[in-house]
Amino acid sequence: MRKWLVSAAAVAAALLWAAPSALNAQGGAQVPTPGEFLRFTPPRMADGHPNLNGIWQALVPANVNLEDHEAKAGPYTELMGAYAGEPAGQSVVEGGVIPYRQEALARRRQNFENRMKADLTRDDTWHDLGDPEMKCYMPGVPRATYMGLPFQIVQGAQDFMLIAYEFASSTRIIRMNWKEDAPGDFWMGWSRGRWEGDTLVVDVTGQRKETWFDRAGNYHSEGLRVTERYSLVSPYHIMYEATIEDPQTYTRPWKISFPLYRRMEKNVQLLEYKCQPFAEELLYGRFRKK
Repeated sequence: MRKWLVSAAAVAAALLWAAPSALNAQGGAQVPTPGEFLRFTPPRMADGHPNLNGIWQALVPANVNLEDHEAKAGPYTELMGAYAGEPAGQSVVEGGVIPYRQEALARRRQNFENRMKADLTRDDTWHDLGDPEMKCYMPGVPRATYMGLPFQIVQGAQDFMLIAYEFASSTRIIRMNWKEDAPGDFWMGWSRGRWEGDTLVVDVTGQRKETWFDRAGNYHSEGLRVTERYSLVSPYHIMYEATIEDPQTYTRPWKISFPLYRRMEKNVQLLEYKCQPFAEELLYGRFRKK
């Protein structure tokens, strides 16, 4: 019996190892090929553009770290156990690694070491210290897309689109075919959209330099420019890409990509996650009158 179980386990392992190759050899019956995605005809709005309305969610652990990372313990494991742990994840960066300028790597390491700190006693630097997510700041673009919480695309009038995010009740307006540059810096940036065929392309500028890309301390300067691409490839999937440009921080532009999944539960709604009260003690507790 023991010999039979060992043999069965070996056969099962071999089948699992070979399964992707077998599926590909059979034409990818269970996993749509790029060609099958290209043959998909998206539902359309009255103006003829694809209908992206819906609640969507990314299922990648990129908010922990955009690059490859192992599972690791979080802070205060003696109190929180596995609640504070962070899962492993594969890189969503094209090529695997963010192309930092050599002098910028030290800042990323410093960000990670100080990710759980906050200091409001200095007016000139208090936004710079600690992960903005921990302080419940609006997360910026593209981080808002992959925080692990859903968001809603509202596509109506031809001149504007709205994206509402569950985290910190953040929102942004996409101004379609606008030429005006960002009038200032904003936590969620200044978004200008256009259609390239059936792909929605959004240029995002004017983001505050204090936003981060993840909990690992990956960051940018005030020169950040993000170009997003939303392509509806099935009734249930959007392929999302974001190209990041910032010559002050990186040696070249780089790209992240992953699918967004439509939330299909009955009566699904975008709920509120107003985390500001949870950060008040961390940020302002020291100013309490004794």
